[in-house]
Amino acid sequence: MMSVPTEATPRTPALDTRQGLEKLASYPFAILTYVDHDGYPLSVVVDAAIDPAAGSATFAAPAGLAVPTAVDISLTGSHIRPQPGYGYDERRHVTIWGRATQTGDQITFRGTRAWGWDEAEVPFFEYSERSVGQSKRYFDALSAERGTPVKPKLSFGWLALRTTRLPFLSATIVPVVLGIAIAARQGSFDLLTAVLTVIGAAFVQLGLNVANDVFDSAQGADEANVTPTQFSGGSRVIQHGLVSFRQMAGLATTFYVLAGVIGLLLLGLRGSPALLVIGVVGFVVSLGYTAPPLKFVYRGLGEIAVAIGFGPLMLLGGYVVQTRGALSWEPFVASLPVALLVALILYVNEIPDRRGDARVGKRTLPVRFSKAAVIGGYRGAAIAAYVILVAGVIAGLLPIPALLALLTIPLALQVSRGLEPNYDNPYGLMAIMGVNVKVHLYAGLLLLAGYAVVLILGAVAPSVSLFVGR
Repeated sequence: MMSVPTEATPRTPALDTRQGLEKLASYPFAILTYVDHDGYPLSVVVDAAIDPAAGSATFAAPAGLAVPTAVDISLTGSHIRPQPGYGYDERRHVTIWGRATQTGDQITFRGTRAWGWDEAEVPFFEYSERSVGQSKRYFDALSAERGTPVKPKLSFGWLALRTTRLPFLSATIVPVVLGIAIAARQGSFDLLTAVLTVIGAAFVQLGLNVANDVFDSAQGADEANVTPTQFSGGSRVIQHGLVSFRQMAGLATTFYVLAGVIGLLLLGLRGSPALLVIGVVGFVVSLGYTAPPLKFVYRGLGEIAVAIGFGPLMLLGGYVVQTRGALSWEPFVASLPVALLVALILYVNEIPDRRGDARVGKRTLPVRFSKAAVIGGYRGAAIAAYVILVAGVIAGLLPIPALLALLTIPLALQVSRGLEPNYDNPYGLMAIMGVNVKVHLYAGLLLLAGYAVVLILGAVAPSVSLFVGR
């Protein structure tokens, strides 16, 4: 069943005057705000009679104050509820601007434009994201006024983490180290090339992370996304003016060049045709993920690209460096559960982005398919990951301790159960996305732990190692 979100235009806190006055009438009083004749801003509470149909409000002139009639004034209604130990909720406000006329001690206000926000209609984080353009215009105007650039700043450490999305390097480190561990179990291990492989693979992912922001920004995908979360929607450093587009493009290039240098060094040290093929395919998959003309993720092929790149390519890459190009079924089979689980990270992360993605032609699977189909797809892929793992052990291709990864099944069930109620709530889904990341990370670490058990037993008790290692 196919369905594409039909939300053609994003929700916005902009209102017409009548809507603004209708909302203002729901507040017990209004705040009158204006700039007095001496240039000072003043705010005073008034009890206004609102007539939305007429586009007006009337109230008694504040005692001792002269309300200007030749410039814009505003009326504002607002509400917020403190929540001890939590913060605030039920946040909402509305402001109407217009001109006033005074007859005796009565003032008549006629609205001309309105602006408002209600947390029940638009979540706070989405509201903040929709205000980014207005903030940019403010900083641009301030920069022009001062004659020097004024822009938001973030400490170098936090900016580096946000720009590169460094914490997600586990998606690379786990399969590469797992490939090295499998090679070590088979008697092939070289420390220098193992370290170089991990570093080179990390540079590939960092290049991918930054390039993804560059190409998504160039194609308007990140700008169209007004519901980014901790796990989806890109780093937002370009959109928030923290790093320029040109700087991001240069950083992506630098990471890819460093990865290429290490790849060439590994070819020189442990060269093999298999390593060369893996490196070339890996580069194409990485850059082609969002870059034209391939744009895998825009064609609904993002999950396949991620599964290949962070599954077989990473794991086999770590393996063949150690074995000097020799291949076997064990690392390939071990890579499949890892590949499926890492693809499911992207798959779930695309759910809150689907409306923005649809607007710019980014036809991801959650854009293409219905809610039921997407949730069913998650469950099917997760089951397949665990079935492959068990089948690999039964067939003797994987060691028995690899079954430790089955301990992550409760986490996968938690994600599966959490998709249904949070599917249309990006910020409710954020906790589920966090658990989904843990499914892949913990499964990979438990696979590594299983191989560590086999390696340790092989060193201290070879006869036992033969049993658990099949």
